[in-house]
Amino acid sequence: MRKITVTLLFIIISSVFLKAQEVGLSFSYFIPRNGEFSTPISPFSIRGIGFNVNKFIAIETGASLYRMAGLAIIDLPFDSKNSLLGPNFTLFIPAEVVFQFAGNSAQFDVKGGGFFFYGFDQNLNNGNFDRAYRKYKNWEVANGDLSFENNPGFGIHAGVELTIPITNQVSLSLETNYLMGTAKFPVKGNFTGGASNGTNEKVAVDFKDAKIDFTGLEFSIGLLFGGGGSAPAKSKSKSKRRR
Repeated sequence: MRKITVTLLFIIISSVFLKAQEVGLSFSYFIPRNGEFSTPISPFSIRGIGFNVNKFIAIETGASLYRMAGLAIIDLPFDSKNSLLGPNFTLFIPAEVVFQFAGNSAQFDVKGGGFFFYGFDQNLNNGNFDRAYRKYKNWEVANGDLSFENNPGFGIHAGVELTIPITNQVSLSLETNYLMGTAKFPVKGNFTGGASNGTNEKVAVDFKDAKIDFTGLEFSIGLLFGGGGSAPAKSKSKSKRRR
């Protein structure tokens, strides 16, 4: 937790030196593949920190701390449509190139890049894991005793953002990103189970290739403050946005 706090503070302090000309408030939501709907932990989310390379291209970064309700685990001998990783906290840090297309009444951005994420306070969803393994083995009963090794993850993302001015000083921001990332997450232990009217057996398992699947859609809606004129505030300079 201390490392996470230091990272967030570093990003906040860095934003002071990037000539921030717009500040915003927004809400972000993450819908993972085969996972549970997740939301950021306010106020631990700062996005859109960066600078303009020229009139049409900008570089951005930031950080969000998500409270994940559940994520999928892939590269197992079996598949599950339910989240096998239970609730956790996940730090998400993107780095992206933004192509800015400003019009008279709105600005449309196309963005893409890579990201780093790290989950902590991790827990397996033992109930979903047992059910998935029970189906895989055609057992009637299955109980697992599992442990895991946590690792940081990386991925790529792409998205679009539409900014519409409401007044000379306030703009509405609508953004969608598609994320594709994984983190090594070896799981090992044993399962005990079998037919309910038969003899149970104990099977050792070692899912050394297992990975957390950080794939899904991130949506956000918010307000940006600053700038001026009839064009969106962010068309003048893009540097800081708080979510």
